[in-house]
Amino acid sequence: MEQLAKERINIAMQALALSEAALAETVAYVKEREVFGKRLIEFQNTRMVLAEAKTAASVTRTFIETCIDRLIAGTLDAETAAMAKWWATEKQCEIVDQCVQLHGGYGYMLEYPVARMWSDGRIQKIWGGSNEVMKELIARAL
Repeated sequence: MEQLAKERINIAMQALALSEAALAETVAYVKEREVFGKRLIEFQNTRMVLAEAKTAASVTRTFIETCIDRLIAGTLDAETAAMAKWWATEKQCEIVDQCVQLHGGYGYMLEYPVARMWSDGRIQKIWGGSNEVMKELIARAL
């Protein structure tokens, strides 16, 4: 029980890393893939989806880095650790799902890293305490 905050920050860091990796993989993909005679990156929808994903990952990174600082200082409380785990894993699943969508059918083929990120990353919302448990911990502190 004493190590739950640390475990949850570790899960949050993993979720962030996976989010950033999926985003990098997808940016490279959409710069190469052509559809209807244009690269995917040239479509406004693609750019908007990636802009939202990059923003979500950047906000998550800032929050997680603050939590890491608090963990090192010994001031990280259970509620904040639960928020970090919940937020980072939710954003990870959203970002990776968007990246899979931008890959089209290839995004569902395990030969592509983004498909493995999507299937492997889903467990993040469950271990270390499910995200429903994280919300209960957060709510108790209200």
